[in-house]
Amino acid sequence: MKTSRSHRARKALFQRGIQRGILSVQEIERALPEGSLTDAERWLLYYSLRASGVEIHDARGRPVEASPPAAPGEH
Repeated sequence: MKTSRSHRARKALFQRGIQRGILSVQEIERALPEGSLTDAERWLLYYSLRASGVEIHDARGRPVEASPPAAPGEH
């Protein structure tokens, strides 16, 4: 079965996040191919990472509790 770049990127994020227990917003956004997720899919990714026990932090190292940021270029 063929998998997309986006799917492989998300799988790698989960593996890294679960192993380390933490990911930054910047790590998450850099790992995803540009334009690969809708707003709803991005929200679900962040929600699922948190539900898996992965803390998500901003560039200053502070926990992010709100919804994920809009994808680059979206506002």
